[in-house]
Amino acid sequence: MSPPLNRARVALAALLFGACLAPFADHAQAYGPPGHQIVGAIADERLANTPTGNKIRALLEGYALQKAATIPDEIKGWDKKGVDDPTIFRYRSRPRLDGELADFWRANQPTYDMASEAPSHHWFHYTDVPVTGGQRYADGKIGRSRWDVVQLISYCVRVLQGAEPEENPRKITKAVAVILLAHMVGDIHQPLHVGAEFFDEQGRAVDPEKVQPAYDHHGGNTITFRFSPAAAERTGQKQAKFHGFWDNQVVALNLPRVPKETPKEERRAIMDEARKKLVAEMVSNEPKAWRAPGNLGPTQYAEFWANEILPQAIEAHARLEFRGVKPKLDAKGRTLAVGVAEDKAQAGSTPYHEWAAGVTRDNLHKAGWRLADLLEKALK
Repeated sequence: MSPPLNRARVALAALLFGACLAPFADHAQAYGPPGHQIVGAIADERLANTPTGNKIRALLEGYALQKAATIPDEIKGWDKKGVDDPTIFRYRSRPRLDGELADFWRANQPTYDMASEAPSHHWFHYTDVPVTGGQRYADGKIGRSRWDVVQLISYCVRVLQGAEPEENPRKITKAVAVILLAHMVGDIHQPLHVGAEFFDEQGRAVDPEKVQPAYDHHGGNTITFRFSPAAAERTGQKQAKFHGFWDNQVVALNLPRVPKETPKEERRAIMDEARKKLVAEMVSNEPKAWRAPGNLGPTQYAEFWANEILPQAIEAHARLEFRGVKPKLDAKGRTLAVGVAEDKAQAGSTPYHEWAAGVTRDNLHKAGWRLADLLEKALK
C-alpha cells in the first residue's frame, strides 16, 4: 500500500489475510498454521526428490516447506521483547538459519512510524486494493506500497535469482527468501489480504481514490461477522471477526468437525490425519487454471495472483450486509471503520460459509502448486 496507508498485522493464534484516512492498522495472519502447512506440504510433495527440493532443504538446514510456511508468523512472537531477549524462543537447532532470521527481524522491526526508512515485517503480508471501484493492482496507489505482499514476493524471487544481493538492507538472504515465499504465497491467496473495503463517515462503501475521508476496517478485524444459523451450527460459533472467519473457520470447514468433548491428543491425531489426506488429494489432482500466462516471468506472478484474487475479495464483501459502520478512533490514534456484517442470504444463493470454504479450498490447492513452481523457477 502507499506509504500513508501501510498497516502492520498482529499474529493471532488460529486454526490455520485524506487526513482522516486510516494511516495504520494491525491485521491477523492469512490462514492460521494448518492453512499455511497445507500449502507448504503440497509444495514439499511436488518438489520431493528433485534438485530444487534438495536446494531448499540445504538452505533451510533440513526444514521442510511445511514448517517454513509458519515461521514468518512465528517470529512475530519476537516483537514484544525483541529478538535478543534471553527468554525469547529461537531456532537454536539451526544456528545459521536462526542468525539470518534474527538479522531479518532486526532490519524490519514492527513500527507505527510511517516515516520510518525501514519497513515493518508485518507490512509484507498483505496489500489493500480497494474493492469498490473495480481496480486491479496496478490501477491506483491507495492500498499498495513498496513493501506489500506483491512487491515482497517479487523481491524474494530476485534474491533467489541473484538479481538482488543477499547483503541487502532488508537482510533477506536466500534462506529467508524461501521462508518468506513459503508463507506469503499462502497470504496472497487469502482474499482479505488482497482487497479491502473503505467507508465514508456515513458508513457507505466508497472508492477512496474518489471519496475522502474514507476509513478501512482493519483488514476485517474491526467488523464483527454474525453467522447465519446454518454457519453457527456448522462452526459451533455464533460470530467472529470478519478477518478471523477467513483465517480460521473457512479452513476448518474443509476438515472434519471433531466433537468438543474429544480428548486433546485424539483431536490432534484426527486433524493431522485429515490434513494429510487433504494434502495427498491436492497433490494428486492438478488444480484448474493454476499456471500464470506464459509471457510472464516469476517476478510478475504475484501481481497476476493478486488480480486473480481481487474478484474474490470483492465478492467476499458484496455477499455481506454491513450495518452500523462508523469511524472510530482506537487507542493508537488510528481512525478505523467499525461495525457488523451479516450474510445477505439471498434466495437460491450458496450460503456464505459454504461459498467461502469452497473458495479457500481452491486457493490452498493452487497456492501449493504455485509455490512449488515459483521456487523451482527461482532456484533454477
